[in-house]
Amino acid sequence: MREEEKKQPSQKFFKKRWAYPAMYLASAAIIITAILWYQAAGNDVAEDQELGYEEDAQTGNGFDDPAVEVNRTMENFVMPVADENEAVIVKGFYDVNASEEEQEAALVVYDNQYHPNQGIDISLDGEDFEVLAAMSGTVTKVQEDSLLGNMIEVEHDKGIVTRYQSVQDFAVEVGDAVKQGQKLAKAGQSLFNEEAGVHVHFEIRKDNVAVNPKEYVNKSLATLQEVSFDQKPATEDAQAEDQQETDVPDAADSQSEDGAAEENTQGEDQSDSADENGTENSNTEEDADQGTDDEDSSENE
Repeated sequence: MREEEKKQPSQKFFKKRWAYPAMYLASAAIIITAILWYQAAGNDVAEDQELGYEEDAQTGNGFDDPAVEVNRTMENFVMPVADENEAVIVKGFYDVNASEEEQEAALVVYDNQYHPNQGIDISLDGEDFEVLAAMSGTVTKVQEDSLLGNMIEVEHDKGIVTRYQSVQDFAVEVGDAVKQGQKLAKAGQSLFNEEAGVHVHFEIRKDNVAVNPKEYVNKSLATLQEVSFDQKPATEDAQAEDQQETDVPDAADSQSEDGAAEENTQGEDQSDSADENGTENSNTEEDADQGTDDEDSSENE
């Protein structure tokens, strides 16, 4: 009797119309909740995996180029040799603002002509040495030149390059990315500056204008980026002055030739005038003589 009474509440519950729909809805809610939780957990795992991959990528080659750019802007120009203290500048940069003595010392004599030095010539007491990149960059030129010496050009920023001339045994090619201190070649010689012996001719240029390397060694790339040129570079001014000095004697010669020509012309004009005057005078004298003869003949009559 008591067991039947216990079964009656449950039987009464299932006999209600909303009992089974409520159970279905509750089951569906539980299942949907489980599915959503599973998906959320899967997304978290996927995100963790992606983040881990990106972190690995950041430490890999994917960020090499930006790192190079950042390092390049933080680098300072250095001398293109392993030990700066052993480097000897055998010929300095020609600067129009320097003293006459310094300017004369910065002239390169070739074929009985003087040429302003557009860089600095570095030697190690005549010994062979490796030529190193003064700053990280990209090799843009590798040229052989028997007169001026073989040349390597490295671009560090738009319009800013370094040049290494009078070198031999190239260690790089055009398009190579080089780091500061990396070997580019070995020091050599050139016919243009034989007195320098084994050396490297080092130039720093901005927008193809040569600047004094000594003023920018141990200074950052940004220092040169801020420089603007309001006038011609020192070397171009010097060349213009040399050309002007060369043209002056020609002008003097031309003036002397013109003067001589004018004198000759004046002399010829004067001689012609004298001849004409002489002819006129002779004609006048003849007329006078004829007039006298006529008077004499009339008197005789």
